[in-house]
Amino acid sequence: MARHPSESEAHLVARVLAYALEFTEGIAFSHGLSEPDEPAIAIRDLTGAIRVWIEVGMPDAARLHKAGKAAPRVVVYTHKDPAQLVGRLAGERIHRAEALELYAIDRSLVGAFVARLDRRMGFALSVAGRELHLSVGTETLMGAVVRCNLG
Repeated sequence: MARHPSESEAHLVARVLAYALEFTEGIAFSHGLSEPDEPAIAIRDLTGAIRVWIEVGMPDAARLHKAGKAAPRVVVYTHKDPAQLVGRLAGERIHRAEALELYAIDRSLVGAFVARLDRRMGFALSVAGRELHLSVGTETLMGAVVRCNLG
């Protein structure tokens, strides 16, 4: 998986974990951070229509509003402070905000994974509920993915 030059390592890790957590037929990364009209990750049906719009990080309300109109399911995985994201989105106009799924990835897990990143590497991920077990070499990192409410 390639990292965009302007993308932080933590954002890259969050994208990879979001992809793994949502993995199903039709899932694909977008063409990069430079595609403002595309989600970070999309799940499309056989006609090419977006069924799930997945954002990573701290998307703004306008982007989520657009996503809510474009896809029946919108999911955000953040590797940053979820309270800060919820605060930024509170009171903003977001189409179908009540259906928005917001998940916080354990920041210590993201940090530990970032510390072990290498140019070429493999890892194994096991998910039990929303608990993640990430094996990198001989080490196993653990952390949770917690659902957050907008308000």
